[in-house]
Amino acid sequence: MININIRRGNKNDIDSIANIEAKCFPVSEAASKSRIADRMNVFPNHFYVADDNGEMVGFVNGLVSDERTISDEMFDNAMLHNEKGKYQMIFGLAVLAEYRGKGIAGKLMSAIIYAAKEEGRKGVVLTCKDDLIPFYEKLGFRSKGVSKSAHGGAVWYDMELILW
Repeated sequence: MININIRRGNKNDIDSIANIEAKCFPVSEAASKSRIADRMNVFPNHFYVADDNGEMVGFVNGLVSDERTISDEMFDNAMLHNEKGKYQMIFGLAVLAEYRGKGIAGKLMSAIIYAAKEEGRKGVVLTCKDDLIPFYEKLGFRSKGVSKSAHGGAVWYDMELILW
């Protein structure tokens, strides 16, 4: 039986996050362990993880910016984080395959959206592939069309959730 707990991530989670990232994303899109560590060092309060009885099974993370869309540079440069920014970006939402379909991704997104509201952010922004648009629309996001992002050589769609 699964017992999911959503909590803020911390530096002790870097290895587990990197392992999940590598399992859930193609090599061309996955952040390296060192990139995840850079992000954790710069914006640790913007990582949420899902644990099942102490074992990490998923996570969500992203920097904060005044920009309304994600640029490829953001993935590479954690220093673009602006803690006073208006928008919470989502870089990665990942759940191990054997835990998918159990509502964990939705719980992770709810945690980061709730935090963005509490922090007074104007919105939450992400990019996704076309097959995930309906999932994010159920969470209140709206598609803004094809993104300028070419991260990992994929076609991405800009998604936005306005909070106020």
